[in-house]
Amino acid sequence: MNEQLPCTSYHSERLKERYWVYQHPSGLQIFIFPKKMTAAYAIFGTKYGSIHNRFRTEEEQDWTVVPDGIAHFLEHKLFTCEDGSDAFERFSDYGADANAYTSFNKTCYLFSCTDRFEESLGELLDFVTHPYFTEESVASEVGIISEEIRMYDDNPSDRCFYGMLEAMYAHHSIRRNICGSARSIARITPDLLYRCYHTFYRLSNMALVVCGDIKDDQVLTAVNRHLPAVARKEPPVLCADENEEESPRVFQAYKEQRMQVAKPIFNIGIKDTDIPKDSALRQRKDAAMAILDEILFSRAGSFYNSLLERDLISPALSYGYSISQTTAYNSLAGEADDPAAVLRELLAYVRAVGSNGLQEEDFRRAKRVMYAEFVKSFDSTDSIANNLFSFFCEDSELLSYADIIDSITFREVCELFETAFCEEAITLSVVRPLDGGTEEFK
Repeated sequence: MNEQLPCTSYHSERLKERYWVYQHPSGLQIFIFPKKMTAAYAIFGTKYGSIHNRFRTEEEQDWTVVPDGIAHFLEHKLFTCEDGSDAFERFSDYGADANAYTSFNKTCYLFSCTDRFEESLGELLDFVTHPYFTEESVASEVGIISEEIRMYDDNPSDRCFYGMLEAMYAHHSIRRNICGSARSIARITPDLLYRCYHTFYRLSNMALVVCGDIKDDQVLTAVNRHLPAVARKEPPVLCADENEEESPRVFQAYKEQRMQVAKPIFNIGIKDTDIPKDSALRQRKDAAMAILDEILFSRAGSFYNSLLERDLISPALSYGYSISQTTAYNSLAGEADDPAAVLRELLAYVRAVGSNGLQEEDFRRAKRVMYAEFVKSFDSTDSIANNLFSFFCEDSELLSYADIIDSITFREVCELFETAFCEEAITLSVVRPLDGGTEEFK
């Protein structure tokens, strides 16, 4: 244990898990989760994703507006170093498997390894903290990412999902592809990349998460070697709260696209603009909605089995609730000859449950399932690290989520059900075969 840095220990007697958070003088938070496993896993990430396209500091009056896709573009460019080398190659030399991803609200750089951990960690810290952009390198990256955008545009599942978001939200930037568009990324310049980097890649907005059979001193020594010992004094950054611009109603009730699919696929989205400002309340709502979804839509339930027995859906029906600081929505996705019929069945089912009430036995089963799934997530270093970073982005604490699940009451879930399925907040996104007939949506 390193006594020189402020440190907080988090422990769950219920889960038999523990981790430590160090506050580095650079401003970086360092999460170390010891786990006796073969592979170690590390994430160096920032609270910056595709939705953060309007921002300003507290000292500025005007908003800075940047092109869609710039967070993802920045993620790509950081791997190219000033000497022309590629960070991926050095990770490969160390025997580490490196990757990165950009989501709606975060960007993460990561690696896993079974050996030479300190060298890989040093490389991770180095390349992320040393940006280098030129007009030539940015121009060449535009072509590469344009191909990636075309690949996603040709993926029916991706197009159906984004069709749901486009229909659900009128203004929020979550409705636009994380990669941006060919038109938007063509407007990206080195100056804009540096502006976004210095705004969001300040160490006080970032975290390092390490999980595995790693000693604290291994991590802290590497951090001290590669990061500054003093935090930069910078004014806080404000991002536009686009949830405030949204109506509880969906933008469109129905969106249809045509692609090369053998059978229609669908995403049903239920918009939720009632997002608690307090992170603890958001986590509680997340847990309660997860339990409610398990009651209503699991394979053990009557809704799924009724649709399957009547051949209204294919077996693979997925569902889930997503909530962050400015977005929240519920969704169901699957494959069906008549997606509009599935939506009608859903609305009829919700009305029937509203009349008859939820069953406490179903609640207890669903709660056990959600608790077991959370416990299972501690079986792998990558799940632990990614979950830790996600909770960091939400200003929440990971281990206490088990207690939140356990404390959710039947009454709480019943009250949530009363407001969770307003018909004006529901949209249907469908991708139909190119040669399919036209189905009337009602």
